[in-house]
Amino acid sequence: MSGLILKDVSKSFAGKLVVDRISFSLDQPGVYGLLGTNGAGKTTTIRMLLGIITKDSGEITWNDAPVDRKTVNFGYLPEERGVYPKVKILDQLLYFAELKGIDKVTAGAAIQKWAKRLKVEEYLNLPAEKLSKGNQQKIQFMTAIIHDPDLIVLDEPFSGLDPVNTEILKNIIIDLVRDGKFIIMSAHQMATIEEFCSNILIMNRGKTVLQGNLDEIKSHYPANRVTLSTDQDITKCLKDFTIENEHDFHYILKIKSEKSAHELLQKLTADKITINKFEIMKPTLNDIFIEKVGAKDE
Repeated sequence: MSGLILKDVSKSFAGKLVVDRISFSLDQPGVYGLLGTNGAGKTTTIRMLLGIITKDSGEITWNDAPVDRKTVNFGYLPEERGVYPKVKILDQLLYFAELKGIDKVTAGAAIQKWAKRLKVEEYLNLPAEKLSKGNQQKIQFMTAIIHDPDLIVLDEPFSGLDPVNTEILKNIIIDLVRDGKFIIMSAHQMATIEEFCSNILIMNRGKTVLQGNLDEIKSHYPANRVTLSTDQDITKCLKDFTIENEHDFHYILKIKSEKSAHELLQKLTADKITINKFEIMKPTLNDIFIEKVGAKDE
């Protein structure tokens, strides 16, 4: 299986270049992270790879054939949410399934399956306006997967969800990957991207500023933090460090080098301070993202 390939894809609107020679590929099932600030070109890239808008140049293929909305079975959860507020949820889901060419019996079975999984069965006969923002979000997620797509694009999928519903959605995404689905995820919650994505691409002003395997990217960065947990207040011992976070004798420290972290550990041990946790940490994806686009973005 060849999967999805974008090669040197560009797009301009009214003479302004909004996507500039973007290239990436998904050659096996999994979740790929497409990141960038607002206006970076992510949504335009997504719409081109799904065949919603045409590219100006470059190549986009799915299983070695040019992308066409008629040939690529895709599901799309856009960042711009929209359900029909006055229409019953069940009718909306049947309508969207019909648009994807699914017969009513098959659609009905799929709706019941996903409604149970997403815990929205009790809302199917209600108009959308009666649902909370989080439940409306789950309904829109259903419309993106109800027709069993091969390629799924999720733009801010956890927006508006509480921790319980976030966990439900996360488990479904894990199962979709196990079922062989190719997923592109765009999100502003960097911890979520780190949780799901082995490979990422960061865009800024239409250009690629960083891409590749996340673990390999991090390997090129020096450690920059220590997580430290003790049984007592050790603030006085940390005067040479920047304390990012502190609560209940749990500290997150900024460090200049791993050497300084090891020296701190030796000092605490020599002072006979009980250490419950001491972990030297690489930069988070959030750190890397801010470094790459924070200073450049408006």
